[in-house]
Amino acid sequence: MREVRIRDTLSGEPRAIEADGEVGIYACGPTVYSRIHIGNARPFVVFSLFVRFLRSEGYSARLVVNVTDVNDKIYAAAAAAGEASAEFAARMTRAYFEDTDRLGVGRPDAEPLATETIAGIVGLISDLVESGHAYESGGDVYFRVRSFEGYGKLSNRRFEDMDQGEEAGSASLKEDQLDFALWKAHKEGEDTKWDSPWGPGRPAWHIECSVMAEQELGASFAIHGGGSDLVFPHHENEIAQSEAAGRPFARAWMHNGMVESDAAKMSKSDGNIFQLSEALDRYGREAVVAYLISGHYRQPLAFGEGPMEEAVARVERLRNFFRENPPGEADYSGDRLESFSAALADDFNTPRALAEAFELVGEANRGDVPGAAAAVAEMLDLVGLGTLTQPDRGAEADQDAQKLMEEREQARADKDFARADEIRDRLAEMGWTVRDSAEGPSLVPKA
Repeated sequence: MREVRIRDTLSGEPRAIEADGEVGIYACGPTVYSRIHIGNARPFVVFSLFVRFLRSEGYSARLVVNVTDVNDKIYAAAAAAGEASAEFAARMTRAYFEDTDRLGVGRPDAEPLATETIAGIVGLISDLVESGHAYESGGDVYFRVRSFEGYGKLSNRRFEDMDQGEEAGSASLKEDQLDFALWKAHKEGEDTKWDSPWGPGRPAWHIECSVMAEQELGASFAIHGGGSDLVFPHHENEIAQSEAAGRPFARAWMHNGMVESDAAKMSKSDGNIFQLSEALDRYGREAVVAYLISGHYRQPLAFGEGPMEEAVARVERLRNFFRENPPGEADYSGDRLESFSAALADDFNTPRALAEAFELVGEANRGDVPGAAAAVAEMLDLVGLGTLTQPDRGAEADQDAQKLMEEREQARADKDFARADEIRDRLAEMGWTVRDSAEGPSLVPKA
């Protein structure tokens, strides 16, 4: 079994994955107050493919990605949509599942909902209150930050540089402005609530993940992951509330960089988003996945027309290679496959691994390299691009489908993406998948 290492955010040092027993990985999922954007898709892809690689190397791995389905933003979005918050959250959760299914990288082993974890949340908060690490105030419950000696060890921030943000709770109810909410009392206009020892209300954000992680993976598990924007306060607070209650929590931390639009973090709150569904429609599944793994996961990733067109071109180069070189049974005797796996084992370095795949493609194009196509296919399958090996079936679309395709292209040119989506769905009903490439879109029979 190959040693696999990651850069642990907590220690700042490379850390080998423990090979004995299950490698439990918990990655923070979305808050479902709107459809997810392409930045939200990055951790979903990174951690799904990381687990795929671990399993290929013989590790027993389990991936848990939660869904936050109760939140202030959900209440606001539901009210704006004229829906009950529970129904709105359920609809957005279904959309999240549909959008991420289209990425084709599989689903996590468990996807717990915050609203299905209330009993465990109340239990953990009760333990913290009883031990003196938390207190009730006005129906809210707050964590005493200064009561936990290790607070700040993940983010390396000083108390004077800490701002708990929008989930912190009411400033007037807190003993210390550093404290953060664990439970929020029910307020007028909120249409969901649960009973608790402190009165009706609902959980705050940070406590939800501590409980969902423990319920799915146990009190101590291998890796906690998520976007780098969650290091503080979310992940710092998870450590504090779990460890203060005597739970050892995650042994290592793995954070992906942000997808940036014009050098600013892509954020639903800021409105500078590009929905994942729109990216999938415009560029295709393989191009989106290729883009999301084109940079090292820990680094920021620039988003825009240029990077996406580059991803489309890389995908088409690979697809063309397999059109000319269908994967066969011949054994590959070179070292590219080993170098590819070694790159992934070294802090999941996908750009270096992909470079090995393209080097092998180039070698095969320049001369006879037995087994090259099969080796490249094996590489691509590990990074979610295995479908590129499947040849087009060569059927020609009928006139009706071709006409709809032209209408879709006009809708996209007019930036009427809703209309383009409708046409794509009609084509799917007719048995056609739209494939976008650097040479333009084409219609491929559905598998």
